[in-house]
Amino acid sequence: MKAEEVDRKGLMRESYVIEGISEPECRSIFFDWALSLPAGQDARDAIRAVLADYGSRAPDHPMTKVLTEGLVAAAPPKRRGGRAARVGQ
Repeated sequence: MKAEEVDRKGLMRESYVIEGISEPECRSIFFDWALSLPAGQDARDAIRAVLADYGSRAPDHPMTKVLTEGLVAAAPPKRRGGRAARVGQ
């Protein structure tokens, strides 16, 4: 898979050429891009394709960091509070 196939709007390509772009701006672009992926498209595969193309040329770019973080599996949520936690009070 190539980056152009999963970056049809060119959001990722353009983010890499914006001079002085910040990490928060990259996160915003990333979410817009991720939401525009076609139904059924594996987001992790799409991220890998973008990283292999654009990210490999700019390893220190904030978008590369955002994309890399996007590959990390989210930790399962921990139970917080609730009735059982208050019984001992």
